[in-house]
Amino acid sequence: MSSAVPAHLRYTRDHEWLDGGDVATVGITAFAADALGDVVFLELPAPGRTVAAGEPCGEIESTKSVSELYAPAAGEIVAVNEAAAAEPGLLNSDPYGQGWLFRLRLTGTPELLDAAAYAAFTGEAA
Repeated sequence: MSSAVPAHLRYTRDHEWLDGGDVATVGITAFAADALGDVVFLELPAPGRTVAAGEPCGEIESTKSVSELYAPAAGEIVAVNEAAAAEPGLLNSDPYGQGWLFRLRLTGTPELLDAAAYAAFTGEAA
């Protein structure tokens, strides 16, 4: 299901996306969801937890593997997507919408890729 990389988001090389300003919504990219296969379980970080950029903060389990979920930036987890935790398949069906994972109050300026750089990194269309 190769889909275009949304231009309004920012990306990590670990295949997470961020949207927003001081409080950013975080998810995984369609590229990551495709690579994982059918997602069957999510372990999301608890609200109130402080994370460092690149720190493992949860897990995504699919029919193929278990993968770490990394914090794309430093900050405090302020909300998690309970709907995605209850229905992990949302990561496959709507990774840039209903399949968001958590909201992060940023405490620094993250080093992220724009859509064109992420598309070049993964070989996808921007």
